Amino acid sequence: MRIVQLVRRFGGLVAVNQVSFDVHPGEIVGLIGPNGAGKTTLFNIISGHLKSDSGQLLFDGVDLTHARAPRCARAGIGRTFQIVKPLTTLTVLENVMVGALLKNSAADAREKAARIVERVGMADLMHRLSGSLTLESRKRLELARALSVEPKIILLDEILAGLNPSEVEQSIHLIRDLAQTDGLAVIMIEHNLHAVMSLAEQIVVLDYGVKIAHDVPEAVVRDPKVIAAYLGSDD
Repeated sequence: MRIVQLVRRFGGLVAVNQVSFDVHPGEIVGLIGPNGAGKTTLFNIISGHLKSDSGQLLFDGVDLTHARAPRCARAGIGRTFQIVKPLTTLTVLENVMVGALLKNSAADAREKAARIVERVGMADLMHRLSGSLTLESRKRLELARALSVEPKIILLDEILAGLNPSEVEQSIHLIRDLAQTDGLAVIMIEHNLHAVMSLAEQIVVLDYGVKIAHDVPEAVVRDPKVIAAYLGSDD
């Protein structure tokens, strides 16, 4: 995926300001920054839930700059949402089937959904109503739903938020395996810096909609602009 000079304004506020970076198959890119930095707005543009005011979004040789969410999903862009909202009256399997129906018949969607539920470690909860799940299981279901559209890239919006250390480690292992074994490209918004530093090969830092850093994790954590953005400047 190539993100080229994307801009999104809300009135006088420039929420995303000429942001550019590339993501390759099997690569995990961390997207970090203080609250209000424009991270989720950028995800909304990439996934077709918002239109950019300018710039380009190129994916797999296709220009998706003005594509809406269904077309982006069909092209291979899956995403999770920060606020997890499963279809609570449906089972875990049925929730995942909804996304799988985008590209499959009902019978094939059920079969593929079952494989995805097993892939994310929820085989024992496959027929449980999603409204009865714990937060950790809802997060895994959210990931399964993102995988149900058969993506080539997944956008993970704070998928680790609210999890305990053991659950975080399990999720780190799963996300890394999706990239290394399945070859998925991953962009993850995450406030758990330990997790994102251990997973990401590259980290992009936004502040007030502007990309202020883009480097390997070891360099990003030492960048004075990043430190100032998170901790405040003495100036």
